[in-house]
Amino acid sequence: MTSLTLVRRIAARPSIVFDALTTPEGIRVWWGPDAGPVLLAETDPRVGGRFRVRFRMLDGSEHESSGEYLELVRPERLAMTWRWTEGGDDPGESLVEIDLRAVPDGTELTFTHSRLQDDETRKSHEKGWSGALDKLERHFLASEGELR
Repeated sequence: MTSLTLVRRIAARPSIVFDALTTPEGIRVWWGPDAGPVLLAETDPRVGGRFRVRFRMLDGSEHESSGEYLELVRPERLAMTWRWTEGGDDPGESLVEIDLRAVPDGTELTFTHSRLQDDETRKSHEKGWSGALDKLERHFLASEGELR
């Protein structure tokens, strides 16, 4: 088993970033590694609640993932199981943990995806999550004035 950790600075308060991570409206803005659209975003953000997200990549392929929320401490922390349900190799269930910390220019987001099957899976997820978090970061930079 292996893991990856990514850190980003987001130009918005932690509570606003938390909502972008846990609401269908927020997820539609950033989920997926490229500029392709989110086709479905369902969330039930409570311990034991589930999420499901389906997106289309620019190459036309569609991918869907789902999981269960394990921990929600608004606006500081989110933990959930994660697995491919369609369009990706499913090596089994893994764990996503996101920690949000207020900093002077917004939020420091620390994203950890662990319990990954092997190094190849880690590299693939690192590329995908990096693209998604880049979109999240750009979204808040573009609308910085209205979101603080």
